[in-house]
Amino acid sequence: MTTQPIQYHRRMQLVFPVALASLLVLGAVRVALDSLKNNESYFLWQSRLAGSRRPRLPIIVSEDELIEDGCDVFEGKWVWDNLSYPLYREESCPYLVKQVTCLKNGRPDSLYQNWRWQPNGCNLPRFDALKLLEILRDKRLMFIGDSIQRGMFESMVCLVQSVIPEGMKSLERIPPRKIFVIEEFNASIEYYWAPFIVESISDHATNHTVLKRMVRLDSIAKHSKEWEGVDILVFESYVWWMYKPLINATYGSPDDVREYNVTTAYKLAMETWANWIETRINPRNQKIFFMTMSPTHLWNWEWKAGSEGNCFNESHPIEGPHWGTGSSLDIMGSVKDVLGKLKVNVRLLNITQLSEYRKDGHTSVFGERKGKLLTKEQRSDPKTYADCIHWCLPGIPDVWNEIFYAVLLQDYRNNSGIA
Repeated sequence: MTTQPIQYHRRMQLVFPVALASLLVLGAVRVALDSLKNNESYFLWQSRLAGSRRPRLPIIVSEDELIEDGCDVFEGKWVWDNLSYPLYREESCPYLVKQVTCLKNGRPDSLYQNWRWQPNGCNLPRFDALKLLEILRDKRLMFIGDSIQRGMFESMVCLVQSVIPEGMKSLERIPPRKIFVIEEFNASIEYYWAPFIVESISDHATNHTVLKRMVRLDSIAKHSKEWEGVDILVFESYVWWMYKPLINATYGSPDDVREYNVTTAYKLAMETWANWIETRINPRNQKIFFMTMSPTHLWNWEWKAGSEGNCFNESHPIEGPHWGTGSSLDIMGSVKDVLGKLKVNVRLLNITQLSEYRKDGHTSVFGERKGKLLTKEQRSDPKTYADCIHWCLPGIPDVWNEIFYAVLLQDYRNNSGIA
């Protein structure tokens, strides 16, 4: 694990909030733009299902598609594979937002799309969209979190949408939700905006800011009522917590606003979430996952000593051990501690380390700022404008979903076809 001089850490504490504030606003603007689009109600799609469902077919899971006992799929290396990757093309998925379409936005290279994650002790199964959709038949899959989690949602939609006939799929926008409806399978893949998981003043779909954070550490009901009964839930929350080392929050009285250390506040919020999991989740028919922090690559001195840049113009993964200063071991410890005390099985999607290597996969200057693509002048100033938090698609979030798919496929096989 890489260590840095003390002055670098002090420097990070000063610059990190500015970088986060300027980049996280992208999530607010994107949701606002989505909310302006008129779409039919989410509930109308159910009336169109009669006679449109694809016949149920058994899923055959071969031995080669199973994760070998004892294999940690989150430990491994990135292998160049321009024959099998990317799993889809940017231009083939109409559901991608401008923020992540890096090639369309002018990125000159596509090398970041051609890397395959290779676990040390086994192989990941090749992603099969029809098998996943059969697993999701008559179910709802929901991704919950911030704009990083929205990227995982968009990735999953792009991974499956090509096998669904036209007229049998649609994307509904009902802020703070996005709902991709798959009529043939009576299924949906959904996204729910909740950057802190618990309630906060940043929960409004179109009117929120990272600059004035205030979190209600013991309140979750406004969100959780939208999660009730969902078959598969995938939670994520990290980067919005990290704007400053202290955060305004309430715990108990809603009028008693105090400053909390972020690590303390995060753990209290996780405990509130865990209490909801324990009391409201039925483990017999619901699956719960928690995704660890998505790393940032804001300073390239972390992997290239003496440098003064960031992720801009990076085209290859980091080789060798690496843990960036933007990834908090204290927060990781809080997640594992809370999950370890739960009676309900919540599985950890530990994507942090494998993503740490991918300094090349961010949108950099080929994304959006305040809802608009960067100007030529802004692109010429990557120190100020490069986004080293969000990821291009196709890209790293596709691998997160490959691993997620492998786990769901394993579940299906272990439960004799009952997902």
